[in-house]
Amino acid sequence: MNNRRKMVIALGASAFVAPFGSFAQQQGKVWRVGFLATRSRPISLDSDAFGAFPRGMRELGYVEGKNLKIEWRFADGNVERLPDLVIELLRLNVDIIVTQGVPATRAAQKMAAAIPIVMGTIPDPVGSGFVASLARPGANITGLSNQTGDLGPKYLEMVLSIVPKMFRAAVLVNPDNASHPAMLKSIEAAAHKANVKILPVDARASQDIDKAFATMIRERVGAVIMPLDSFFFQHLPQIAELAIKYRLPSLSGNPNYPEGGGLMSYGSNITEQYRRTATYVDKILKGAKPGDLPVEQPTKFELIINGKTAKILGLKIPQSLLVMADKVIE
Repeated sequence: MNNRRKMVIALGASAFVAPFGSFAQQQGKVWRVGFLATRSRPISLDSDAFGAFPRGMRELGYVEGKNLKIEWRFADGNVERLPDLVIELLRLNVDIIVTQGVPATRAAQKMAAAIPIVMGTIPDPVGSGFVASLARPGANITGLSNQTGDLGPKYLEMVLSIVPKMFRAAVLVNPDNASHPAMLKSIEAAAHKANVKILPVDARASQDIDKAFATMIRERVGAVIMPLDSFFFQHLPQIAELAIKYRLPSLSGNPNYPEGGGLMSYGSNITEQYRRTATYVDKILKGAKPGDLPVEQPTKFELIINGKTAKILGLKIPQSLLVMADKVIE
């Protein structure tokens, strides 16, 4: 048995003794919440989607330094760091762990089985093996899904509205993301009906992104679709720059993409989801069992368009998209 495994067992053993009900709110208790993120720490939490979590906790009566301590841990896009970060949180005896991204959730699931885990936003919690079902998660994990697996046809429809004569589109896929095969299959099914060919292009490292775009140009794709992914989030500026360089219309599931120069995004409001994460933490700290709390799905999806990038690419955004847009960056 390796040292890390021994450490996890030693740190987590005491948590198995007490049921989740023992998390019921206590007078004068300072709750310690671990926040485990796959990506890097933002320059400013307040201006990032992550900042919505502590704001949500404040709305529910939790005051940092008084009855709440948030332990932030960021893997900087390096998934191999996640197990050690989980160990750090276990050493601090956190009462609950909030996760960002599939890799962070998986690391917490494997190493903190006795501690409640709240997913901040996960594409396919059931398919990823985190919960038994959305209605009845069943174990120590619950939280929010961004439901991106169902958005494939919409992604393709929006891209086709900009490039109506497109015969081939690329989909940027991270082989390490368990939710991407379902998304790719969804896009391919819609593309088959529209007589469009799909070119899956893998990228799991920075240098892969450059190679991916070189492949797209060689294969003469008309646009690129980028599903949500923690690794892609780390490289949004690089991806946006390459898409402009090669004059490729692009769509991402991440609302930060057009803010950083990308053409367009469509997906759930991630900021609102992290604010909603606080309600799960509050319920669990008051005694609710994670397995009894249904996974929440988004009810609204937002379209953001970067009008400046459209002009650089020489694209005319159709009125149908402009009417739908929640925000147009000019």
